[in-house]
Amino acid sequence: MQAFSDNPWFRSLPEAQARALLDAAQPMKLGAGKVLYRQGDVLRPSVASFFGLARGGMKLSILNSDGKEGILTVIEPGNWIGEVALLDNTQRRAHNAIALEECELAAVSARAFEALMQDPDFARAVAKLVAGRLRLAYEALAGQTLQSMRQRVARRLVMLAHGDISQSTRGRMHVSTSQDNLARMLGVSRPTLNKELQTLAKAGAIALRYGQIEILDMQRLRVGGQLAVSDPTGQDDF
Repeated sequence: MQAFSDNPWFRSLPEAQARALLDAAQPMKLGAGKVLYRQGDVLRPSVASFFGLARGGMKLSILNSDGKEGILTVIEPGNWIGEVALLDNTQRRAHNAIALEECELAAVSARAFEALMQDPDFARAVAKLVAGRLRLAYEALAGQTLQSMRQRVARRLVMLAHGDISQSTRGRMHVSTSQDNLARMLGVSRPTLNKELQTLAKAGAIALRYGQIEILDMQRLRVGGQLAVSDPTGQDDF
């Protein structure tokens, strides 16, 4: 499947392990808005799986004690998810996985996943996958305490341009996401987010389009809050 071949993690697998993973997978479909699994779900071997997204888009989210949703990441085609619960003895899902649109997936059962993990090369690849996501989580936590809101917004846009958790080396110039979803990713209100997006647009880093954000200057976006933007009042926005 081309979507998997384009994914950096899958592409790093040795050919034999990549083929074994796809051979172990069963196709499945998930309608828009449908839940693949829920936060707190107890895994039963009969339904637990390692999932690869072949087509469509999904979000991983958590519900806070007050019922508010926080979006952890957006999953794009080519990514694989669900490995942590299969590796963790608690056997519970830590978040929700919900289809943003109609999705096609490749599902590797818990038993098949365990068999694949007996191969040292595959086990190392899964460890690398988990380590990479842990690093991104640490960076996000550091950003919440050390970066300004504008820097956080800019950083997330850069990540989304590179596939969020995919972290492809090739960035794209259009990020398809609603401001509501982006606000939930950052844990801020929609008005707060919009203010920062407008300032980034004024700086020439992005342009706001219907249903998407166009990146005009990736380097300018990367430095985020360090930019200086002229203000008609004579004060800088950055």
